Amino acid sequence: MPVIQSQLDPHSESFVQNRTAMLSAIEQVCALEQNLLDKAAEAKPRFEKRGQLLPRERLNLLLDPGAPFLELASLAGYKLHDDKDGSSAGGGLIAGIGYVSGVRVLVVANNSAIRGGTISPTGLKKSLRLQQIAMENKLPVITLAESGGANLNYAAEIFVEGARSFANQARMSAMGLPQVTVVHGSATAGGAYQPGLSDYVVVVRGKAKLFLAGPPLLKAATGEVATDEELGGAEMHAQIAGTAEYLAENDADGVRQVREIVSLLPWNEQLPQPPERRWEEPLYPIDELLGLIPDDPKKPYDVREIIARIADASNFLEFKGEFDQQTVCGHLKIQGRACGFIGNNGPITPKGASKAAQFIQLCDQSQTPLLFFHNTTGFMVGTESEQQGVIKHGAKMIQAVANARVPKLTIVVGGSYGAGNYAMCGRGLDPRFIFAWPNSRTAVMGGAQAGKVLRIVTEAKQAKDGLVPDPKMLDMLEQVTAQKLDSQSTALYGSANLWDDGLIDPRDTRTLLGYLLDICHEAEVRPLQANSFGVARL
Repeated sequence: MPVIQSQLDPHSESFVQNRTAMLSAIEQVCALEQNLLDKAAEAKPRFEKRGQLLPRERLNLLLDPGAPFLELASLAGYKLHDDKDGSSAGGGLIAGIGYVSGVRVLVVANNSAIRGGTISPTGLKKSLRLQQIAMENKLPVITLAESGGANLNYAAEIFVEGARSFANQARMSAMGLPQVTVVHGSATAGGAYQPGLSDYVVVVRGKAKLFLAGPPLLKAATGEVATDEELGGAEMHAQIAGTAEYLAENDADGVRQVREIVSLLPWNEQLPQPPERRWEEPLYPIDELLGLIPDDPKKPYDVREIIARIADASNFLEFKGEFDQQTVCGHLKIQGRACGFIGNNGPITPKGASKAAQFIQLCDQSQTPLLFFHNTTGFMVGTESEQQGVIKHGAKMIQAVANARVPKLTIVVGGSYGAGNYAMCGRGLDPRFIFAWPNSRTAVMGGAQAGKVLRIVTEAKQAKDGLVPDPKMLDMLEQVTAQKLDSQSTALYGSANLWDDGLIDPRDTRTLLGYLLDICHEAEVRPLQANSFGVARL
């Protein structure tokens, strides 16, 4: 297979400048994530006084030591709703894919150390995304539950859609995906149905509280007076109601019991013996990705330089390389797994869209997973492009992306604008996973272009109405529009709104893709013992 010969000069002034800018963006993300950890740590004295572990301490006990753990959507909800300073990012949930007793699982922990783990609208959106990941990738789900429930300030935004999370739980059980929940504390009203719809429930003695109506609501509604323990204590659910299968003495014991449950499920025994995979590392240091992407998004670069630093042995067999230079397609391997690659060196032209559509269909035919690396201003515009059929060829590419049955993994490494975001398998086209570099931008168009468009349209309307255009008003309209779109196109804004599954350091891209490809492959070969209605608690 041809080897990419890199033209990147890691000693150039532009490389150093680009590297500095990228490191600054990475440091900003790391600082925000550290702020969340620090905020949660402030609750440690309260948890210790109650004889409880912090949510992340529970998570650390649950996961296999030294095994990889991929946290998902850590900054979801950043500065949205009532998160004024970013300290409540994450949507009230800590979640990711890791290993428990040697089994790869999706783990969800209510972050009760921050605002009692209450769920915001973004938290619900994140929960639904996590369930989608579990179902698409056939992952067992482990939940460490302790939450104040829905944030009542946003109840109207959560209530109706919240039912979807329960429906998903029922469907996962019917699919044959085990769900194990430890109730560490309060699980009230709708929150009680999350463990109730799980397949295995562990409750912590003296701490777990599961009820549809707590004592205050019960008294207000019926006049009945009852204690927490009588209504929904751990012992009541384990000994009388039968809601729980296992009774734990404390948080650590509850986590231990979950690990034991998972270890006794013959989950990995259902998989065929995987063939041995060997590979060579890329010829160029992954660290060089830091200086590759220009600090100025208007400056071009060759996406093949990224391929040279993530592909096994820097090998890349380009597809129709002489047909179109703006859209790059071809075959490579990541940690021994074959992939089809689609990346951008500029706008998507009619020829580029046709090439990509054909390549996607070929990968679908051969069951080859697809990698999409975004850096495009969108589809080429202009008279020539329109006459060449950019709409019909672009539609052909979008059809191919939407209907491809193979796993699709997306990395937004630069700009992702307009319908180019759709054609390159952005969030709306349902990639199996989508991550972004911290320098990336996603928007319908650039802020400057949007400002000019609105100015031209407004000026034309005023002229049509017989008004004399006011240059100062038009200048302000153009500037305000540009600033608004630019502020809403950043990687952080996109991650806060769950346009991706997380922001990553570019240097982690190859390792991440190897992990995701393993997850996708395991899902493809895993048989499930499905039934019609899920497992009912009798």
